Amino acid sequence: MKTTWKGAASVVVMAVVGLGILRSGRQAAIWGSPARTKAANSTPVIPKLRAFDPSMMDTKVSACTNFFQFADGNWAKNNPVPPQYPSWGMFNELQIKDREELHQILEQAARDNSAAPGSDTQKIGYFYASCMDRPAIEQAGIKPLEPEFQRIAAIHNLQSLQEEIARLQRMEVNAVFSFGSTQDEKNSSQVIAGIGQGGLGLPDRDYYTKTDPKSVKIRQEYVAHVAKMFELLGDPSAKAASEAATVMKMETELALASMTPVQLRNPVTTYHKMGIEQLRGLTPHFSWPQFFTKVGKPGISTLDVMQPKFLQTVNQMMTSLPLSDWKIYLRWHLINHAAPALSSPFVKENFNFNGRILSGTEEILPRWQRCVQATDRELGFALGKEYVKKYFPPSAKARALQMVHNLQDTLRQDIRTLPWMGPSTKQAALAKLDAMMLKIGYPDKWRDYSAFHVVQGPYIVNFLNGDRFDFRHDVNKIGKPVDRTEWQMTPPTVNAYYDPQMNEIVFPAGILQPPFFDPKADDAVNYGGIGAVIGHEMTHGFDDQGRQFDAHGNLKNWWTPQDLKRFMARAQCIVNQFDHYVAIGHQHENGKLVLGEAIADLGGLTIAYKAFKKTPEGRANAPKIDGYTPDQRFFISYAQIWATNIRPQFARLLLSVDPHPLGFIRAFAAPSNMPAFAKAFGCPAGSPMVRPAGERCQIW
Repeated sequence: MKTTWKGAASVVVMAVVGLGILRSGRQAAIWGSPARTKAANSTPVIPKLRAFDPSMMDTKVSACTNFFQFADGNWAKNNPVPPQYPSWGMFNELQIKDREELHQILEQAARDNSAAPGSDTQKIGYFYASCMDRPAIEQAGIKPLEPEFQRIAAIHNLQSLQEEIARLQRMEVNAVFSFGSTQDEKNSSQVIAGIGQGGLGLPDRDYYTKTDPKSVKIRQEYVAHVAKMFELLGDPSAKAASEAATVMKMETELALASMTPVQLRNPVTTYHKMGIEQLRGLTPHFSWPQFFTKVGKPGISTLDVMQPKFLQTVNQMMTSLPLSDWKIYLRWHLINHAAPALSSPFVKENFNFNGRILSGTEEILPRWQRCVQATDRELGFALGKEYVKKYFPPSAKARALQMVHNLQDTLRQDIRTLPWMGPSTKQAALAKLDAMMLKIGYPDKWRDYSAFHVVQGPYIVNFLNGDRFDFRHDVNKIGKPVDRTEWQMTPPTVNAYYDPQMNEIVFPAGILQPPFFDPKADDAVNYGGIGAVIGHEMTHGFDDQGRQFDAHGNLKNWWTPQDLKRFMARAQCIVNQFDHYVAIGHQHENGKLVLGEAIADLGGLTIAYKAFKKTPEGRANAPKIDGYTPDQRFFISYAQIWATNIRPQFARLLLSVDPHPLGFIRAFAAPSNMPAFAKAFGCPAGSPMVRPAGERCQIW
């Protein structure tokens, strides 16, 4: 089961870093021979990024008044969101650098006629080339999907409907519900099957339920988009409009039965381990043994039913709706999933809704960038192996690992001296920290893609073959011990994550470079940048979700009642802080939704600062660099990694579904709680960037 279902917490929102929080917004271009773009034939421009950049700052503004403007104001003024993006920031600038480096690797692989058949080099070359072959994509149109549409049209009873749902699940089509593997939350050494809510075309349940004018408008736009896609399939406009209304009706019913993003944050409420007979009693109209056989995993006897009430609604819909409605619904979800890999009319309409309307993006990314993203998504560990050979030296890994150990030692010392945590809870917390697995740069064991069949044919074929391979890779874990060597992010990814069930922190090579990490930079800059990111992921192990899992990744309460009460009071302080922030227009941050990330930001920055103060530079009265003291450079470096401009449409989307606060708020929210920040910049009490003592939040 994908980490987007449960568990893993990343430092930035998935959509911003290209992994996609919207399944329907999957950015993949479309299919054959090594085609080249103008950009590929010209000298590539790989941006040079700095770990500390005074030119980003607006020093006309006081750090004590608006720290984001002080640290990032000139950058924000000079870097409007490019037309191809919903938001723009330091993560995106580094992505562009990495994407161009991957681009060069893929262009070379696509031209390599000597690559061994079936080798990773041949596969990434064929896949990328098929994605770049626009003429073949346009010529193929939807022909490769016609057999799938015929199967949907042939549904004639409940059994054949459920067989088709299983077939679409094997293609990773978001049909009705989500299914895959998951760690058993109370026996984290084992992998079991999991079933959860899904089946929506809009980003989240609230898009179907909110009654404000913007939400109503988006639903109208969505229905028009669905109708347009049916028209592109050849349906008359009146029929397409009727079909779109059916889709909206069915998805609304599923949405009303779904949990909210805040409810999904509580692992206790999403763990319901059941035997097959208990599941049959919950959903008597769905033949689960048949489904498990059709998805290639017969004999499943126990599984985690994450939202039982949702499945009860699915069960009721199986018999309350006519098969004709189900055919419309499944046909929509197939084309919605495949659209980015089809001919230009489908790509354009898919982008028009998911890009322009939902996110405010003005232009689609150039084809080569979409094809690089798609190859990284489907064959990312084959591509990543070449990336780290070329761009990630062993010295960078060693320096990053040293920082991780320094931060781990600092957090260990901090836990021992916490005044609000009792001895038994401290002992359990230290055991969890000591057991935390560290993964830096790239995996020790690379993924085997030998079963992934890549052809020199239409891109949609490779696109769906990749989905089928990914699904098989996932469900084949069911019933087996957990593979603790596996990574959920590819090495070039500009991100990092903590997984509470694995109790591990993971830092891909992609983020271990400027502006986050520079082996040549001073300690203040590195600890304010990558040090805060490392601390962020580490303290996720003790946030509102992570604190519910023990050292082995089992869902287990290891807190005394008194210590838990103290923790919850400190967490509520952060909820109150973020509820107060106006993000856009009159819309505030949702403190309960962003609680885990806000805890990790504050904890990460606090621990990083304490670790920095142990370095020779931090201990000494070191001279200023670029006109700033080491402490000032630490906090400015932190704020500069959150330099961000964002379109209002995308901001509204993130405020609804994303557990991360908006970037400009992250730049100052954690520092405003820290007396060290006020001291570094000489901020008097009452300054906007200094929270009053009675409202100051502190956990670590």
